[in-house]
Amino acid sequence: MKRGPTAQLANALLVNGLLVAAAAFALLPLAWMVSVSFMRPGEADSFPPPLIPSAPTLAAYRSLFAQHGMGRYFANSLFLASAATALSLTFNVAAGYAFAKLRFAGRDRVFQLLLVALVIPGQVAMIPLFLMLQKIGLVNNFGGVLVPAAAGVFGIFLVRQYALSIPDELLEAARVDGAGEVRIFRSIVLPALLPIMATLATFTFLATWNDFMWPLIVLSDERLYTLPVALASLSREHVQDAELMMAGAVVTVVPVLALFVVLQRYYIQGLLAGSVKG
Repeated sequence: MKRGPTAQLANALLVNGLLVAAAAFALLPLAWMVSVSFMRPGEADSFPPPLIPSAPTLAAYRSLFAQHGMGRYFANSLFLASAATALSLTFNVAAGYAFAKLRFAGRDRVFQLLLVALVIPGQVAMIPLFLMLQKIGLVNNFGGVLVPAAAGVFGIFLVRQYALSIPDELLEAARVDGAGEVRIFRSIVLPALLPIMATLATFTFLATWNDFMWPLIVLSDERLYTLPVALASLSREHVQDAELMMAGAVVTVVPVLALFVVLQRYYIQGLLAGSVKG
């Protein structure tokens, strides 16, 4: 039975209304977090808690950066997330392409073993990984964070599934024309993998920026703390200072949230293309 224009309009209004309500429900805690960060000390502790600051102030942010060294922690997180993203792209893209298009002994068997490792929770490997890094002197320095992030089974799997969509005829034609494997990878493969590389870069950057457990384990020097670890340490000393804690949360959350909003089109495009073409 065909619906009339009135029924279609009512249905569209209902669906869009529900989506707007769900979005508002999800964004309300973030909006209140930002609002509290601009309140005067102690203002958020009143009852009922105010929704907007009576006299907006940057006192919490000044305290974070001037007295608690948040600038150093921000720089640490930015460096680690950027370096981990670069390393992840370098190793995962090369490995994913190799598993998809290059022929070598044991390729499929090795990839199957990697897939088995994918279902093992990361927490299971933390103690052995920590002991290995301790043996080679990478505990309590940034190398201990970057080495495990350099390559991952999920990243290799993601790139491989997308690389399967590259026509074999295109690669063979380049080889017939005399192009070497490095030239093929640089001139043909990398441009074709740009959507999934954007997805992998976004995923890696966000995961490294937000990671709390591993930096907490491997970094004991306070000067090396990342933002999540520094914020957790700060909360133990200033648990009653809601404005300071919310300002720290804003500094931690807003940059990566803005990055995701900017790159979400490429992120989703890469995921969808990989799922369809793979």
